[in-house]
Amino acid sequence: MARVTVVGGGPGGYEAALVAQQLGAEVTVVDRDGLGGSAVLTDCVPSKTLIATSELMSDMTLARDLGINFRDHQGDPATELTADLGLVNERVKALALAQSGDIEGRLTRRGIRVVKGTGRIDADKRQVVATLTEGGEEAIDNDAVLIATGARPRVLPTAQPDGERILTWEQVYDLTELPEHMIVVGSGVTGVEFAGAYLNLGAQVTLVSSRDRVLPGEDADAATVLQDVLERQGMNILGKSRMESVSRSGDVVTVKLTDGREVTGSHCVLALGSIPNSEDLGLEEAGIELDEGGFIRTDKVSRTSAHGVYAAGDCTGGFMLASTAAMAGRIAMRHFLGDTVIPMDLKQVAANVFTSPEIATVGYSQAQVDSGEVVADTLRLDLKGNPRAKMQGISDGFVKLISRPGTGVVIGGVVVGPRASELIHPIALAVSTGLTVDQIANTFTVYPSISGSTAEVARRLHHVE
Repeated sequence: MARVTVVGGGPGGYEAALVAQQLGAEVTVVDRDGLGGSAVLTDCVPSKTLIATSELMSDMTLARDLGINFRDHQGDPATELTADLGLVNERVKALALAQSGDIEGRLTRRGIRVVKGTGRIDADKRQVVATLTEGGEEAIDNDAVLIATGARPRVLPTAQPDGERILTWEQVYDLTELPEHMIVVGSGVTGVEFAGAYLNLGAQVTLVSSRDRVLPGEDADAATVLQDVLERQGMNILGKSRMESVSRSGDVVTVKLTDGREVTGSHCVLALGSIPNSEDLGLEEAGIELDEGGFIRTDKVSRTSAHGVYAAGDCTGGFMLASTAAMAGRIAMRHFLGDTVIPMDLKQVAANVFTSPEIATVGYSQAQVDSGEVVADTLRLDLKGNPRAKMQGISDGFVKLISRPGTGVVIGGVVVGPRASELIHPIALAVSTGLTVDQIANTFTVYPSISGSTAEVARRLHHVE
């Protein structure tokens, strides 16, 4: 029986463990913080739970337009909708812990051993040495190792979090009251998601962006729609503004910009990117190559440069998504244990920005088409003409398809709108299976539905010359 040791219990680790056990291996998971890792405990699950509440708040602003009015207990019109952030965060943390417990229960029921502690590789002895949380060490023999230790928020010497008013995105869930004025530094996915969430919950929000628009790495059309919505809702977006330092004096947080301006607020969230958890693991001693940022180098089947050692998830960089981490972990174990392996194709990865509206993407981008990297036809259709969107009061968003000229094979797509994370799936299926715009157009859709716009874009692309 092959022996597999997984270091790290996030999506890349626990999904790899489940596959390895299914394929007959004896599996041990060494985990420090709790099964599910940061994705479940401090990042993806908590943030999207917080955002789910903020989305409901956002949806309620449409109530009057749809004919719904609120009254207080005396029958007078209600004028204010509020969120109790303390209760919201209690639910967030409880749900995260419950999800972590569910994952641990699933592993233990399958006979996977979970060791609580930190692990490092002893390449000479082909062992993982676990420093146990309860004290002491344990040497674990193995035939293969998977490193899935994740990443942590990046901080700067001039912007140190204090856990109270200057916060990383992992620390916001201890807030018991809604910030009066939240300053978010960083306009990438994490920064924009939190900025939008706190705005919808009722806080004043200033977003500090070093670029000329939010989400510089996303589809430009989509980012423009989102920025228009956020500014219309009252967010103060400071474009082309680079943070120099963040400091606190009592209840006031000051963000100093490199051009000399200062922004003051009650709280600040730092969304400055991630640093891999790749130190103190014995990687370099084991002959495992790291890039200049400390991320572990892997090939398309998750192998590192050391024999028998694989890596998956945020510690390898690239698409830092729970879905890609899980897939990389599964691929690693299938490769090691001789099962059928399909190397990961990043062009098939569907990603989503959980804002209001959401932005979902898959495949080749508009920027790659515009730069000439790929020759393709593109077509965008705004949702404001969709009958279901009209019924639901949706006025912002669109569907965009990218297809090969001549053949019409779909190679990319963008959806901007409510639940775009759900609406991107048929486009992701088209990209992964090589469907054409005609095949999408000739597939029945429900009327009325938002997904009908995807079929309509496909019909219109049939006529593109």
